[in-house]
Amino acid sequence: MQVIPTAIPEVKLVRPRSFGDARGSFSEIWNRERFARAGLALDFVQDNLAHSAAAGTLRGLHFQRPPAAQSKLVRVLRGKIFDVAVDLRPGSASYRQHVAVELSAEDGAWLLVPKGFAHGYLTLEPETLVLYKVDAFYEPRLDAGIAFDDPDLAIPWPLPPEGPILSAKDRALPRLAALAPQPFAGWGEVS
Repeated sequence: MQVIPTAIPEVKLVRPRSFGDARGSFSEIWNRERFARAGLALDFVQDNLAHSAAAGTLRGLHFQRPPAAQSKLVRVLRGKIFDVAVDLRPGSASYRQHVAVELSAEDGAWLLVPKGFAHGYLTLEPETLVLYKVDAFYEPRLDAGIAFDDPDLAIPWPLPPEGPILSAKDRALPRLAALAPQPFAGWGEVS
């Protein structure tokens, strides 16, 4: 397994080994012991599966407020996505910056989005399936998000000409500056 830091080192691209032959391939996608040896000691408690029928479906930018903040391990099972993690830790050197990567079923890589980050993605192909593991249970009262098109974040989404397909909830998300108090105040500070 390869663990590759991105432009924001806490966000990591994880490439599991894949073994192929005439039958197809085999890949071990989660092994707590291997992840811990790679410095990723996480205890996942819930798996989520999202199906998006159309290309251009945008989900996010989502996070859960503390104490139910979540780390996510994201993988595409079918299709392709433009995946984004935004640093929401005001004390961090990368506060309000983002990492964007393309993930595909063909590639098989995972993106690790740690606590303190908002997460969202845009489907680039129809009938896309995304699996993500989280290390905290879903807590509706702590569910939150920020607008995908917040100009202060300047995320270069590869949107279709007609714009993204959004849920009513995602359409109504506030800009980061409107969040009060900041959800991860005190996180990411250098001691």
